[in-house]
Amino acid sequence: MLTELVIAAEPGEDVNPLIPAWYDIVYSIIPFALVLLLFWKVVLPRMQKMLDERAAKIEGGIEQAESAQAEAKEALEKYNAMLAEARAEAAKIREQARVDGGAILAELKEQASTEAARITATAQAQIEAERQAALVSLRSEVGSLAIDLASGVIGESLADDKKATALVDRFLADLEQSEKAAK
Repeated sequence: MLTELVIAAEPGEDVNPLIPAWYDIVYSIIPFALVLLLFWKVVLPRMQKMLDERAAKIEGGIEQAESAQAEAKEALEKYNAMLAEARAEAAKIREQARVDGGAILAELKEQASTEAARITATAQAQIEAERQAALVSLRSEVGSLAIDLASGVIGESLADDKKATALVDRFLADLEQSEKAAK
């Protein structure tokens, strides 16, 4: 090593330690060019191919995500439209049910009113028939009682049916007139 220092220190040459010798530069350029050529022809195309595949996958994934998002948005719009349609139809059905319920209620009230009127009319007719029957029964009973009573008061037998009937009819007619005058 000492020899090299002595050689490097010879006064004739001015050597810069930072600049290499020309033969070192030439011998370094050849391997550098080979490595550069190898990198340029083999490594760089493979890397470019891999980057292109990744870019294609990413773009494909983005396109799929966009199409899926568009489909989801379209499905949501369809769902909202169907939901709004279903709500409108439900409102229509409720309104129709209210109208039908009102009509049925009115019909039932009408039927009940008709039935009540019929029952009332039947009851009135039955009451009137029973009243007439009671009047007929009462006339005969009152007539026979009146004849028995009159026979007892007068002391004579009123067995004559014509006379007894005329007397009872006159008594009941007077009774009805006094009843009508009292009202």
